[in-house]
Amino acid sequence: MTNKIDRSGLSPRFWEKKPLDKLSDKEWEALCDGCGKCCLNKLEDEDTGEVALTRVACRLLDDRTCQCAHYETRHKFIPECISLKPENLDTHAYWMPQTCAYRRLWKGEPLPDWHPLLTGDPNSVHAAGVSVQGWTVSEFDTPEEDWEDHIIEEPLG
Repeated sequence: MTNKIDRSGLSPRFWEKKPLDKLSDKEWEALCDGCGKCCLNKLEDEDTGEVALTRVACRLLDDRTCQCAHYETRHKFIPECISLKPENLDTHAYWMPQTCAYRRLWKGEPLPDWHPLLTGDPNSVHAAGVSVQGWTVSEFDTPEEDWEDHIIEEPLG
């Protein structure tokens, strides 16, 4: 299984030494644990603002690798896909998965023990049972009115 996240040559524990808005693009991308949960369709309660993740995956998510099949060109296919950056994290962190490194660091929390930056193994997220590997359903095959039937409990793992 190919992992597209390049974590080579980075300073040890760089995320503890630099604020998020000072990270290089490579460091920022390396924070992604590769779980695939940000690519799950979400339901937001209009009254409470509460966000629920569903097992219904974006059409571009490869649930074998838990990565976007067209990451670099995803906006061509999914214009509304969010490009998470330090400058927009405060407006998007609320809907990110609870285990997400970006959300955790934004909240001042440490990376989880299974994070690939700590383990050195890109598959540790899958071994910990935190990724969506092998259990998503297609948004093409699942009508939006049925998404509530696919809500998952967070956090996984």
